Amino acid sequence: MDIQIEKKKGIKALFTKKGLPYIAGAVFLIFVLWLIFRDNSSTLKVDAQTISIADVIDGEFNDYVRVTGQVQPITTVQLSPLESGIVEKIITEEGTTVKKGDVIVVLSNNNLNLQILESEAQLAEKENFLRNTRITMEQEKLNLRKELLQLDLDVVRKKRAFEQNDELYKSDLLAREVWLQSKEDYELAERNKVLVIEKQKQDSLYRNIQVEQLEESLSNIRRNMMLIRARVSNLNVKSPIDGELGLLDVVLGQSIAGGTKIGQINDLSGYKVEAQIDEHYIDRVRAGLDATFERQSVQYDMKIRKVYPEVRNGQFKADFTFSGTRPENIRTGQTYYLSLQLGQPAQAIIIPRGSFYQKTGGAWIYVVSEDGNKAYKREIKVGRQNPQYYEIIEGLHAGEKVIVSSYDNYGDNDVLILNK
Repeated sequence: MDIQIEKKKGIKALFTKKGLPYIAGAVFLIFVLWLIFRDNSSTLKVDAQTISIADVIDGEFNDYVRVTGQVQPITTVQLSPLESGIVEKIITEEGTTVKKGDVIVVLSNNNLNLQILESEAQLAEKENFLRNTRITMEQEKLNLRKELLQLDLDVVRKKRAFEQNDELYKSDLLAREVWLQSKEDYELAERNKVLVIEKQKQDSLYRNIQVEQLEESLSNIRRNMMLIRARVSNLNVKSPIDGELGLLDVVLGQSIAGGTKIGQINDLSGYKVEAQIDEHYIDRVRAGLDATFERQSVQYDMKIRKVYPEVRNGQFKADFTFSGTRPENIRTGQTYYLSLQLGQPAQAIIIPRGSFYQKTGGAWIYVVSEDGNKAYKREIKVGRQNPQYYEIIEGLHAGEKVIVSSYDNYGDNDVLILNK
């Protein structure tokens, strides 16, 4: 007799041999879906009372930067002696108002005095030589004139003797040899006279050239003496401009080389402000940009006069000059806090500045959820910045809230749970 097997129903049917493959497939499918849709973000609980939350605003972004500058004279002239020497007197002290040409320091230099004595000796020697040369020339001129007179007389006599002998020779009263000798003597006297005249011309020309050279040498010695005397006057170090003696770094008895900086003269006819600016703005800062600052509730306008291209310690220098009035009590060395305008105000998405930027570099930020219980990491893109706000180019929308306080204790967590 056959026994009828009762079929299992409901949940029991799943655990039969036929149902086990279905169970295994379902479990595998659930596991795959869990892998796909699971939340891999790391979380960290933080105290909401210790963070700063700010609103993302759609407002006007004022493109400026705050810089610190110091008041300096509009022009500073280096004070340097033209000659080396030893400090003998200090006439003017630091902070004194001076006029152009006022003596500030007196130096002494014995070598220059010795050079003057040597030049004076050379000048006296050359003058004596020139005087003797001229005397010799006059004597030689007299001797040549005397010789020429003697030759003239000799020519006249020999000509007369030749003419007499010539008449006698023509009358056959004189031997030919005597006639020839008288003729030759006369011609020789004529040639001697010509030679002496030529010699007189050559000697005169030579002596004139010699005198010109001596006079030129004397002139050079005189100029050299004047230059040396001028160098002696340069031992008095004088102010090159009207102004204020702002620095004087010398002591009595100090040996100073020519050209060494010993101080400076400040031109107080105008002032400028020297400011150090972060190298982040070097491509945007140029001459002509406007700046302002407030002093005793009065706003003053300035303009960039010059931008220095050299960057040191992450900063570069720029000079500002006043566009209008300047403070009445302005003094060298005062510190002013300038607002440098880099561009025109424009509508933008902005968030307040905060210490989060030091951690993220503006690449991401924590955005607070609508219920305020969590904050999620989100990538953003920061554009311009001023002392109050960052301009957000991508990643945030007006009305959202972000954490702007420090992220130093948050690590790399993607989600912050805000415990209230």
